[in-house]
Amino acid sequence: MKLIACINHVPDTAAKINVAGDAKSIDKTGVTFVLNPYDEFALEECLRLKEKNGGEVIAVSLGTDAHKETLRKALAMGVDKAVLLKDDSPRDSFAVARALADYIKEQSPDAVFFGKQSVDSDDAAVGGMVAEMLGLPSASVVVRLEVTGTNAVAEREIEGGREKVQLTLPAVFTAQKGLNDPRYPSLKGIMAAKSKPIEERPATVCAPKTELVGMRKPPSKNPGKIVGTDVSAVPELVRLLREEAKVI
Repeated sequence: MKLIACINHVPDTAAKINVAGDAKSIDKTGVTFVLNPYDEFALEECLRLKEKNGGEVIAVSLGTDAHKETLRKALAMGVDKAVLLKDDSPRDSFAVARALADYIKEQSPDAVFFGKQSVDSDDAAVGGMVAEMLGLPSASVVVRLEVTGTNAVAEREIEGGREKVQLTLPAVFTAQKGLNDPRYPSLKGIMAAKSKPIEERPATVCAPKTELVGMRKPPSKNPGKIVGTDVSAVPELVRLLREEAKVI
């Protein structure tokens, strides 16, 4: 099987994020970047399918040289090839999907995996867009997957439950937490990844469909108010809930 995992280089979810001076990007000072957490499930599923069926796993990322750090982790986990689609221009989900779809089309893979969303923008749109651009069936928010030959059965989360869908490969999948337990890179894998080449290719030029007007942090919460410590405070509490909070 030929498998492609599309991965992203994102700020650590534990990092404190501030808006940069241009009000259109984040201040990267002191921010640690990591492999997008949901993409780890996508990578792991590719590696398990390769171990079961043989073949090749390619990890591809769109961005600057900084993304090589994340591609190195993918190599350390066991992927066979890492590809950087190089571009430093601002892109929306459509422009990202266009560049990835153009690369994937050249490779003719049996399956393409994404994390269900990237934790920086949280659009959860790129995987579905790529599937549409390639004319491939897709299943999103996948928590279980069985592949037999060219047939795949995916169990995916939906509101209030789960559903099973049957697809014929090639297909696109977006991985949800619970699909698997991603492996830790071994010391041997980490050392080997340092010397493995990362293929660099220019990303397809594509104008974004949307424009980022500005970014701002949410307003600070108002401080709490203590109106009393015993039952005598109930009338005042009710008045405040009705007149100020307007929730009753």
